[in-house]
Amino acid sequence: MTNTLAASATHDDGRAHLLLQSHEGSRLCEGVAAVLSPALPELGAAVARHFASPLAVEAGLLAGALPFDRAQAAHLMAPQRLVDAAPAQAWLQRMAARGDAPAPWAITPQPSRTRYEEAVAQAVQRLRGPDALHKVVLARTLRAHAAQPVNPWRLLQRLAGDPGVMRYVVPLPVPAGEAPAWLVGATPELLLSRRGARIVSEPLAGSAARVGDAVQSQALADALRGSAKDQQEHRYVVQAIADLLAPLCRQLRVPDAPSLHATATMWHLGTRIEGELKDSSPEGLGATSSAALAALLHPTPAVCGTPRALAAQAIAELESVPRGFYAGAVGWCDATGDGDWHVALRCARVQGHEARLFAGAGIVADSVPALEGAETRAKFNAMLNALELDLAALPSDL
Repeated sequence: MTNTLAASATHDDGRAHLLLQSHEGSRLCEGVAAVLSPALPELGAAVARHFASPLAVEAGLLAGALPFDRAQAAHLMAPQRLVDAAPAQAWLQRMAARGDAPAPWAITPQPSRTRYEEAVAQAVQRLRGPDALHKVVLARTLRAHAAQPVNPWRLLQRLAGDPGVMRYVVPLPVPAGEAPAWLVGATPELLLSRRGARIVSEPLAGSAARVGDAVQSQALADALRGSAKDQQEHRYVVQAIADLLAPLCRQLRVPDAPSLHATATMWHLGTRIEGELKDSSPEGLGATSSAALAALLHPTPAVCGTPRALAAQAIAELESVPRGFYAGAVGWCDATGDGDWHVALRCARVQGHEARLFAGAGIVADSVPALEGAETRAKFNAMLNALELDLAALPSDL
């Protein structure tokens, strides 16, 4: 099984290429036969109609991104051709080698870390209040500007080497006349995978930084595992996913306790949820394709909060920069309904000379604003490394 896919336009400038790549390998698709842009509530039906139409070309795939906001349009592409793994890797190396590293960088926090921690404090007040909000995920951004255009393929190549993530470069829609834009990242979180009747979701919630000292890093992992706050935050996510999937499944396995999930820079609490669909037939694709199931689950409490509507309202009021496709999902779906969708985390929106980095933290009633600010700073490290920055030289309050 492979959970990798790429799509491209017929010209070789990278503007419409899409790449999903894990340690299991990669595949490249060339040419864009169609673009689908439904809102998330209509995504399953739109995907089913596409695969029933003549536009479902020989490649038989859709690939792209889902936005964070359910009311906004998805961006899915139907590629024309698949290319084997070896030519795909050679193409990536060629694209990554174009141009020089865009240094030096000017880094601007938006909002500042102090303002972010003030927003966390406001969220904590709401969570301790009389309304029904139990958790909200608050994000912040770093705007990185360079004198030279940013090469998304170079960033992707710099993100290689971590077996715990899925790397991606996904082209994003832009207004006419603007420079092309991409979402580039390396996410550790599987939203939904489907193979026939079998489905898997592996949410992550509750995080701690990994450090160079092995003893200290293990102590941080043990503290995360024993943290009542992080365990509570994680339970909200697992319960929400299980509640949504259970009516569609003949059986659903939900472990009683999370396990540790490691990336190169972070520890996470993770739970692997596995189920068997009641209906995986072609007639049921509108509700049970991998794309339809991803749209059903998204956004989970891991990136939004709970209850979902109240948390989304709080995010809109407390965050100063729109998320766009950050904390959405990236992935693919084929004509049988199989596919993989990962949460769009540890990423940057790249356009022209700018890379906007995103990171968030889950806030519950006993969250400490300074600790949540530190968590987002640790989550930026994967992309800051990809930008070829000296982390030790960056300001401590970034």
